[in-house]
Amino acid sequence: MGLLSKAFLSEEEKEQIVAAIGEAEKDTSGEIRLHIEPFCKMDLMDRAADIFGFLNMHKTALRNGVLFYVAYEDHQFAILGDAGINAVVPPHFWEEIRDTVIGKLKEGKAGEGLSTGIRMAGTQLKAHFPYHAHDKNELSDEISYG
Repeated sequence: MGLLSKAFLSEEEKEQIVAAIGEAEKDTSGEIRLHIEPFCKMDLMDRAADIFGFLNMHKTALRNGVLFYVAYEDHQFAILGDAGINAVVPPHFWEEIRDTVIGKLKEGKAGEGLSTGIRMAGTQLKAHFPYHAHDKNELSDEISYG
């Protein structure tokens, strides 16, 4: 089996991922989104940046949005954090998440890998952008598709 199959996520995996997003965002003002599409027809990080903008992730109050991007037919994965979170996470943080997620994708465990990566991002968001009573969920937790 390749990195990702045609039926990329089961309904159970989708539910697992949305629950992981909710859990990761529970104690933080940070926002996490997952975008999935079959193909990435341009530079991976440029496409992730386009999706980041399309989903209005740059419009969070503290610039603490995190995008997980998957182009499953092209076997591509990227994670992109906004300026606020990039300024405070430890060196190599995004690479650690990327490597964790890609490792699980290669094992055919997409739901587990994405959920784990999302929770890893949530840990840093909680540490640097703790939840305050006035915080609201600024972006949908649902998976977006292209």
